[in-house]
Formats: sequence, structure tokens, C-alpha cells
Amino acid sequence: MPWFGLYFDRQMGAASPVTSWDTNAIQCSLHTVSQTVNVDTDDFFNDWSGSEVSGTNYTALGVTLGSKTSVYDTGTDETRLDAADAIWTTVTIAAFRYALIWENTAGASTTDPLLVYFDTGAQTVTAANLTIQFDATGVCKVDTT
Repeated sequence: MPWFGLYFDRQMGAASPVTSWDTNAIQCSLHTVSQTVNVDTDDFFNDWSGSEVSGTNYTALGVTLGSKTSVYDTGTDETRLDAADAIWTTVTIAAFRYALIWENTAGASTTDPLLVYFDTGAQTVTAANLTIQFDATGVCKVDTT
């Protein structure tokens, strides 16, 4: 689960945090095998919007993550961001590879920050439920040591 580097650059340079994990709309969208990933230059959803999948029972922009929490773990010195798994019901999608976690600011795709992505390997789902199951310790983590 790689982070997009420019996300942290924006966070550190902002007067207040750009993303509030617990309260803002955090999305999980699916993207095709043709997406070229660049964690050094990809920064907003428009860098990935051209590769978003389409299919039966898949809605553009993906799903909004629910049950979001953030916690600092003193034992591991990690800040953990967690949410319920991303679920699509009876979906048909051909040739997807990436699950993208990003903030939907309800503005333009050029202002929706990318956070992390998961490489699921090339997959096809036909009329089945699809779950992107996040790690038990969180969707993403920041090591604060």
C-alpha cells in the first residue's frame, strides 16, 4: 500500500490538514490494468480518472468508505487510518488491477487528493460480490518514528 508522495507535501504545507480522515468523504475506486502509477507525480484524482473501470453495478468514483477511524498506536509508533471494507454487490468488471483511496472534495477531480493505492493484480469479476478487504490494522498507516 504505497502512499502518494505529494499528499504529504500538501499536508505539511497547509495551515490546517488538507484531509480529515474521520469526517471527509474518502472513496475507494477501481482502476484498469492500463493505469501507469507514479507516486512521485500523481497527486489528484484526475491523474487516475481516465483509467477508472466501468461495469454492471459499478458506480463512477467508487464507494464512500464508512466507519472511518484514526488512532495512534504507541507500541508501534504508527498512526493508523481504518475503515470498513469497500464492497460492490453483484458487480461485473473486466480487467481491473488497482484500488485507489482518495478524498472526494466534491469539487473538480483536479482538487481531489490521492492517498494510497493497492495493487490487486489483474482481476475480472462477473456477476459476483467484490470486497476490497483492508488489513486488520488499518487501510493505511504512517510510521512516526
